[in-house]
Amino acid sequence: MGAEIRLEPRSTLTLDLDADFEHGILLDSGEVRIDGQALPSDHLGYVPTGTPQVSLTATGSDTRLILIGGQPLGERIVMWWNFIGRTHEDVETYRQRWQREIDVAEGEALPGRPWYGLPSGDPEGPLPAPPLPGVRIRPRS
Repeated sequence: MGAEIRLEPRSTLTLDLDADFEHGILLDSGEVRIDGQALPSDHLGYVPTGTPQVSLTATGSDTRLILIGGQPLGERIVMWWNFIGRTHEDVETYRQRWQREIDVAEGEALPGRPWYGLPSGDPEGPLPAPPLPGVRIRPRS
């Protein structure tokens, strides 16, 4: 599931959650406290399964959040930048595919069907993936 949440300054919203889901809360603008704890703008707030309710409080200006959630994957994953796989090698492959797809010259046909399906008409163009770290990416639970 996914939802945009907008909060007025110094307002609180209490949401009932599906306790079978884990949830993530991304702060897009403003300042927010999740169940009393401040969420830094460069972090993803995590609400584990078994949580029936969450309280979101805008502490300053208008606040915009993105709430995502779903059933846990039930397996260990490797996550880096915008890529998720089961192994370090999966992430390497996905990064290579992404770079190959965005590096194709404008108007040049990509061999085979595009993997990612880039949007057309975006004046900014797709972001290149940063270089992989110099260490092996470890799985998360």
